[in-house]
Amino acid sequence: MRAVAGLGAAAVLLAGCTLEPHYVRPSPAVPASWPTGPAYPVQQAGPLPALSYREVFKDPHLQAVIGQALANAQDLRIAMANVQIAHGEYVAQRAEILPHIGVSGDFSEVHGGSTAATAGRGRTSRSYSADLGFSAFELDLFGRLRSLSHAAQARYFASEAGARAARLTLVGEVAGAYLTLATDRSQLAIAQDTVVSAQRTVTLTRARLTGGVAPRTDLTQAETLLDQARSDVAALTTQVAQDRNALDLLVGAPVLDAELPGSIENVAGLVGEVPAGLDSRILLRRPDVVEAEYGLKAANAQIGAARANFFPTISLTALAGRASPQLSNLFSGRNSTWQFGGGALAPLFEGGANVGDLAAAKGQRNLALAQYQQAIQRAFREVADALARRGTMDDQMAAQTDLERAAAQAYELSQARYREGIDPYLNTLITQRTLYDARRSLAETRLARAQNLVALYQALGGDPLIGAAPQARIEAAKD
Repeated sequence: MRAVAGLGAAAVLLAGCTLEPHYVRPSPAVPASWPTGPAYPVQQAGPLPALSYREVFKDPHLQAVIGQALANAQDLRIAMANVQIAHGEYVAQRAEILPHIGVSGDFSEVHGGSTAATAGRGRTSRSYSADLGFSAFELDLFGRLRSLSHAAQARYFASEAGARAARLTLVGEVAGAYLTLATDRSQLAIAQDTVVSAQRTVTLTRARLTGGVAPRTDLTQAETLLDQARSDVAALTTQVAQDRNALDLLVGAPVLDAELPGSIENVAGLVGEVPAGLDSRILLRRPDVVEAEYGLKAANAQIGAARANFFPTISLTALAGRASPQLSNLFSGRNSTWQFGGGALAPLFEGGANVGDLAAAKGQRNLALAQYQQAIQRAFREVADALARRGTMDDQMAAQTDLERAAAQAYELSQARYREGIDPYLNTLITQRTLYDARRSLAETRLARAQNLVALYQALGGDPLIGAAPQARIEAAKD
């Protein structure tokens, strides 16, 4: 038994090399820093940021909705199932490097013919055996099995990164749907306020028309704004209901009314800033980029397996045990047996199969390299676009706020002048429409600012350490 264990250990120690190309992380095909110019905010130097969604989305109701979505989302469950599959495949492939040791027992009984000595009675012989050993264990001298194990491990880590990418996408989609619902509720409230205001104006104008003070055109003009606002209320009521349905679908269950946003004004300020730093290396931590790099590592390992196919395959068989004609003596005395054998199979003529496999493996590596660089370039573009929007967002927000304030003052002044008979109603109608549009535009601008922060959080990869595979967490920490 000790001999079999010793042979297995020696075989494993001999299998220590691979024919894989040495992996070196490719230099990212993007600039080392973010773009600069009038459209971009000034970035501060510092460590690469790592923010969880709770640090960015500070609204406790939104945090609860996101948590519910992470618990219920079917897309995330699919991604986690793929992780489980990849992990199982990796464990199974890694086990091929080690000898599969098994134990067996055997019993046989043979009844022979009678002889004169046995007086017509047949002879019966019995044999018992118990063996421990391994059969057809491939001695991985050229690293074929080890390369396949490395490839399976890389695919496992890639699936982990894919699950984190799915999680990040879900967080962003839920936050976006939540903010959209908040904005449409604000728009609905603005339209309802305008209906009330326009109705008062119509009542006033009708009274002035009855008294002979105002022409009929004033009444028809006042009714146009009222009808427009009433139409908007109907459309926005539908839109709010559809936004609620979209949020419920993302969450995977009905969201409680208490967790829904009241208005964009209440929640926009609870979306925190997302620092990008100066160094574009932060992109190497994005889940989709990490997934692409592990795909490249897997393809690189497959080259080692393809190269090893050009060399002989050596297999070993070792067996040690006991054999005895009596069960009671099976494990006593000198009944031990052992057997050892080996074989080698070298490729002689494969019709170009090994050459083709190696060429295909190199092609897969080149494809994975291009996909990796493409993922980084796409990530850089997304961050650059989000930063460009962020750099001008505050100026737009300030200007839109001033516009809404000025429009409200102009409307109040024009109403007073109309009541006193100084200005025609057309001036009041224009200022009232301007105020209505300014309030709606301000709500849309608040939404755009909040969505820009969500997009920047997603583009930077969120928190690279949440839900990451052990190896991914180690490498993210190094970056």
